[in-house]
Amino acid sequence: MGRVYNFSAGPAALPVPVLERARDEMLDYQGSGMSVMEMSHRSKKYLAIIEHAEQMLRSLMGISADYEVLFQQGGATLQFAMLPMNLITDPKEQTADYILTGSWSKKAMKEAKKIFSKIRVAASSEEVAFTRIPTQTELNLNPEAVYCHITTNNTIYGTEYHYTPDTGKVPLVADMSSNILSRTLDVNRFGCIYAGAQKNLGPSGVTVVVIRKDLLGRQANLPVMLDYKAQAAEQSMLNTPPTYAIYILGLVLDWIKEQGGVAGIEQRNIRQAQRLYQVIDASGFYQCPNQVDSRSRMNIPFTLSKPELTETFLSESNKAGLVTLKGHRSVGGMRASIYNAMPDEGVEALAQFMTEFERRHG
Repeated sequence: MGRVYNFSAGPAALPVPVLERARDEMLDYQGSGMSVMEMSHRSKKYLAIIEHAEQMLRSLMGISADYEVLFQQGGATLQFAMLPMNLITDPKEQTADYILTGSWSKKAMKEAKKIFSKIRVAASSEEVAFTRIPTQTELNLNPEAVYCHITTNNTIYGTEYHYTPDTGKVPLVADMSSNILSRTLDVNRFGCIYAGAQKNLGPSGVTVVVIRKDLLGRQANLPVMLDYKAQAAEQSMLNTPPTYAIYILGLVLDWIKEQGGVAGIEQRNIRQAQRLYQVIDASGFYQCPNQVDSRSRMNIPFTLSKPELTETFLSESNKAGLVTLKGHRSVGGMRASIYNAMPDEGVEALAQFMTEFERRHG
């Protein structure tokens, strides 16, 4: 079987040129006589790899010297606890704001509550089944909060922030796992950004953290692996980092640069999302539950007017090489995840399949 168009929510598809380069360098990386997976993380060859990954990320995102870039393990889920552990100084008295827009923001808040006794919900769209993003005017922000946390794209529900909340002097913290580097943004608006790599950056196993330096060292006596300041001091090398995942991440960043950088990728993402939403909106056969101005460019959920055909749709699309379109178990229906690596041809193939399926079954 040839390569399929993989619409998985993550781990997600990687750019084919990245996979081809990794294949070519698998047994002998740049004359070293070994794979990246085999070399010491302290070697000159590997230090050049991790330094390249950091510099590429800084360049593509416009990250200034005021921020540290860390390559961590444990996924975004570890960051749910690591953030409050590092940023609070008085867990009984201080507060943090959380804006709830889906399952992952709720999980982030749940972990923070184990450390903060006074977590606040600054806004939530749960009452409308997370089908939209709260507006700026709806945010009930506490000016004394230690930070305000958002999840910029909601993988399960298919909604996305199309604005950056104004939190005043309170540091804005963002889980960008499922839309990092998919759109331009001003990093200086954030105190901390974190993202699991397995959707837009590379394979699972590495998590990127971009954190403003003045937020480091607030809390003493943390376990060393959970201490941002200690991690920064050792340039993410307190222990053996996920070396191969960081290497692939660097290759993905090179590929993004070749696509015209983040601005070029953003235009492609807009075009692809519009193509699928047009098919859905032009039809009475398909429905997307989300408010139009909150729709995600990365994750597009949809259902059928004849739900009894859902399994038929999934079976036939799979046979057509359009795989992992099943919606999350908590939502049902279908979900097309079209991260940065999804080619135009994949989106067009899905759009044409949907049109033909409606013609036969609508």
